[in-house]
Amino acid sequence: MIILGVILLIIGLVAGIGILWTIGIILVAIGVVLWALGGMGHAFRGRRHYW
Repeated sequence: MIILGVILLIIGLVAGIGILWTIGIILVAIGVVLWALGGMGHAFRGRRHYW
């Protein structure tokens, strides 16, 4: 999810499309939160790890 968000950020920046930039930021933020929860050993919605 983090990688997809970064790809969308780059495409949005290069192409000048604001909605891709916004979606990319949201995906990166969600990915970092889920990665942090999984790294601390907290299960989230039935899954312990996200990769």
